[in-house]
Amino acid sequence: MTIPIGLQLFSVRGECEKDLPAALKAVADCGYAGAEPWGYDGSSLEWKGHHCRDIRRLYDDNGLACCGIHLSTGALLGDNLSRTIEFNRTLGNPFLIVAMDKQRMSSVEGINELAGILNDAAENLRVEQMFTGYHAHGFDFATVGGRIAWDLLFENTRPEVIMQMDIGNCAGGGGDPLGTLLRFPQRARSVHLKDYGGPEDSVIGEGQADWPEIFRVCETMQNTEWYVVEEGSRDGLGFDIPRRSREALRRMGK
Repeated sequence: MTIPIGLQLFSVRGECEKDLPAALKAVADCGYAGAEPWGYDGSSLEWKGHHCRDIRRLYDDNGLACCGIHLSTGALLGDNLSRTIEFNRTLGNPFLIVAMDKQRMSSVEGINELAGILNDAAENLRVEQMFTGYHAHGFDFATVGGRIAWDLLFENTRPEVIMQMDIGNCAGGGGDPLGTLLRFPQRARSVHLKDYGGPEDSVIGEGQADWPEIFRVCETMQNTEWYVVEEGSRDGLGFDIPRRSREALRRMGK
């Protein structure tokens, strides 16, 4: 099966801040099929000074799909949710992913509260044929109340809530990305590709991740629809690392 590959725009955040139209063109020129914005809070229909209609035009002009969005938990609450839905309906994006919520993920009570927010959002998004979910950071694999925080969250969320595994973040926090993918089948509609354990400025394939096995699991035991690369320079400037990561994936047959 062929799963399209997108780029998390946080990887090139410095370029997006400078010139979003030029950045999206460069993402497409690197060979990516989609792009995933970051940092949306639901307070308006704009991102980085551009209205969602204009962002959609930029995506279309460059042959890109919006393969997801990273947003704050607050973007799913109250009046923000209706704006979040309108924003993503315009972009044609079905995957509304909470980027991180360290505060809630640090206690059992908080994890249960976050699970409730995601479950409620999932119900509200059903009619829109959209999905919400949560993205992995290292702190999500800490022990809370004798359990791994990540496991508690996904044991208490509806099956359609997306488990957006980030391979490098999970491993960096002491988690087991492969084991987690195996433990929660059919939950990872979107998977972030990030290596770990390699030299500084390394790209996918230069670290310790077992990519053949990761891809096998995603393509046989998961419902993965997008691979999203999150590899870039520390300041988010330049496209060399995202380009090299895309080339490395192409050599892997992706």
